[in-house]
Amino acid sequence: MQTEQTQRMLRVMPREMRMMTERIFSLTGLPKAFFLAMQDIVMYSQKLGLGGFALLDERFEQLKQADPARIEILSEQNSRLELDAGGQHAWFVAYSLVDLLGELAQRLDTVHIIVRNVLDPDELQVAVPLAARCGLRASLTADEEPLLVASLHPLFGELRRDEPLLWELLQSGAQIDAELWWRIYHLAQKALTPDSVVSRRHAGPLIVNDDGSVIGRRDNDDETDISFLTSPKIGRVEEEGAPS
Repeated sequence: MQTEQTQRMLRVMPREMRMMTERIFSLTGLPKAFFLAMQDIVMYSQKLGLGGFALLDERFEQLKQADPARIEILSEQNSRLELDAGGQHAWFVAYSLVDLLGELAQRLDTVHIIVRNVLDPDELQVAVPLAARCGLRASLTADEEPLLVASLHPLFGELRRDEPLLWELLQSGAQIDAELWWRIYHLAQKALTPDSVVSRRHAGPLIVNDDGSVIGRRDNDDETDISFLTSPKIGRVEEEGAPS
């Protein structure tokens, strides 16, 4: 018998988490390549028991004001580097950290990066699994200031071993509160064109004109049935058994 708490939880798979994240970040005005990179970060945060989608919901207005260009290196000495996050959210700093860790690790056995002036520093934990996919073994220590330590780690070419967190997500998804998920869903819907007859005719890589002519893709093996878009019966409910 399910408890009330269990009934309120949804198991959400990576496809849906990535889709909602992409749509929500497309509302921020950030470069497309940048917000596409955010897809896994929120998902990883959720799976790691960090802020996840609740934090995305809470911080969205602040995230819209992001300026990743403010991130800069303060100093570098031997294997130790200090990074000024410029007041940016940890999610927007994670990939820069992974890039720096990877570059330094090619030259040094073990590298250390201190991160200053970052919003929600605990969320830098997402950089650890992101680093794993780049052949880095990383760890985060969050005492007074976040410190990431990393070294090279060989990739095996097997997802289960190279990216165990992503493997687990692909196998079992992540548990998300149902009420929260539907708030995320409705926020993501704002990125879509409102449904209408016109929007339906412009969906995908083609446009269907009023007369049924098609502009755009004409694949020889395309079996898409577009007749319903131009049918005079659109919007009318046919009575079962009614004469034609």
